[in-house]
Amino acid sequence: MRLLFQCTECGVHYLPPEGLAYADGSPASPLWCTEHQAAMRELGLTEPPAAAALALLGARQRAAAPPTEERPGRPDIRPTRTRRGATAPGGGRSRLH
Repeated sequence: MRLLFQCTECGVHYLPPEGLAYADGSPASPLWCTEHQAAMRELGLTEPPAAAALALLGARQRAAAPPTEERPGRPDIRPTRTRRGATAPGGGRSRLH
């Protein structure tokens, strides 16, 4: 089961390694994508433990939840071209007689 996270800085969704650790041994962040994690590390900032725990809990709950039916999309409310619209002034191509 892979956990899907959303970066709190840029909003991108990302899949960290399953063990939340990269091949070089550095930990993966449940809060930040790799770009923002590197930037935060350069700034000397660490992720708040409470926020990381909440992100992990949320990702685990979403992964364990049964799939739900997709909600039907919004109805198409774009205006359609009606007969009146085609014959009204400026509504259609003008004919030269």
